[in-house]
Amino acid sequence: MNYDVIIIGAGASGLMCAGTAASRGLHVMLLEKMPMPARKLRISGKGRCNITNIAPQSEFMKHIGPDTRFLKYAFATFFSKELIHFFESIGVPTITEQGGRVFPASESAQDVVDALVKWAKKQGIEMICKEPVSCITVNDNKATGIILANGKHIPAKKVVLATGGASYPATGSEGDGYRMAKELGHTIKPVYPALVPFETDSDIPKRLQGLSLKNVQAHIWVEGRKTASAFGEMLFTHFGVSGPIILSLSRKIQPGEIKQKNVEISIDLKPALDHEKLDARLLRDMDEHGKKSFNSLLKLWLPSSMIPVFADSTGIPLEKTGNQISSAERKKIRLLLKDFRLRIIRTRGFAEAIITAGGVSTSEINPVTMESKLIKNLFFCGEVIDLDADTGGYNLQIAFSTGYLAGISMQKS
Repeated sequence: MNYDVIIIGAGASGLMCAGTAASRGLHVMLLEKMPMPARKLRISGKGRCNITNIAPQSEFMKHIGPDTRFLKYAFATFFSKELIHFFESIGVPTITEQGGRVFPASESAQDVVDALVKWAKKQGIEMICKEPVSCITVNDNKATGIILANGKHIPAKKVVLATGGASYPATGSEGDGYRMAKELGHTIKPVYPALVPFETDSDIPKRLQGLSLKNVQAHIWVEGRKTASAFGEMLFTHFGVSGPIILSLSRKIQPGEIKQKNVEISIDLKPALDHEKLDARLLRDMDEHGKKSFNSLLKLWLPSSMIPVFADSTGIPLEKTGNQISSAERKKIRLLLKDFRLRIIRTRGFAEAIITAGGVSTSEINPVTMESKLIKNLFFCGEVIDLDADTGGYNLQIAFSTGYLAGISMQKS
């Protein structure tokens, strides 16, 4: 059977691409190696599926790297407004929460997947699961079809790589697309886990395990130089630190850099106060509660579970009273409140990474069509491309936008 398009990978971008291409009258086959489509989408957003973010495009772009310009045409064609309308049209009304994050009103990722699959099938796609692809066939520098793992060749006029990244390998994202693209001559930018927790070299996080800090500022320091910052919520775990701002910061540094250099995370526990204002507050509290112990004073400034660890770090006895604390000791307290520092020794692996950083170089993909600049009739969409973003709906919007653009480009090339 002759296919106009074969799409490899039935995730968010692959489903969007397949349904969009089929809605334009093309004969589309969608291949998925897992027993069911969109397994990663089913668990996204902790099962709630953060579809997109309603931030203005200029603000939205600030959350994406490394080549934000690559997405300008895709977003101009199909952005958050169009995506929200699309989901509502297929029976998935949405709600918008703090920070502009958009979720299905049912708060169920499964509902998103079910509606997306139903819509794609309604457009006439042929979807086959448990069918891994071995490679893409090329003749005269044009993609001509695919070869399945069982050796069967299926011809097609166009082929789309929508295989995802390497994160959450249990969902099928094992980096197959990188191998296939590299075999065809594409450059693969270094791939590493992103939106992933950090491991540290001390037992402090283990002692604070389960403690969540809100409204703190975290900074990444590499060889004594501040390289990235984020404000919001974080969490201490048995191995290190996690939470929204930690995951976002993990995008800013590669595992190799952590291995070769001294990398630290500095937590500002009182970001609303500069050093001068914080010192004035500490002095005031110590004057007003001079007869109270250091332990009691710390309850004014910190969560109770953090007090023993913080006190140990200052070296000040917990029973010492406020009027006995010297100016030098007060300075220690102030500096630690503004710079609670831990050394990072590694990130967690792909099994815990929300997304993959790195991938097929954007310089080798036409941003107006998603077609390869090296192999005609070969297209890319989704996480296989060297694009990644913060948490908050940004990554799924990239997947849907690039999938949609690839889908409408099938008739143009």
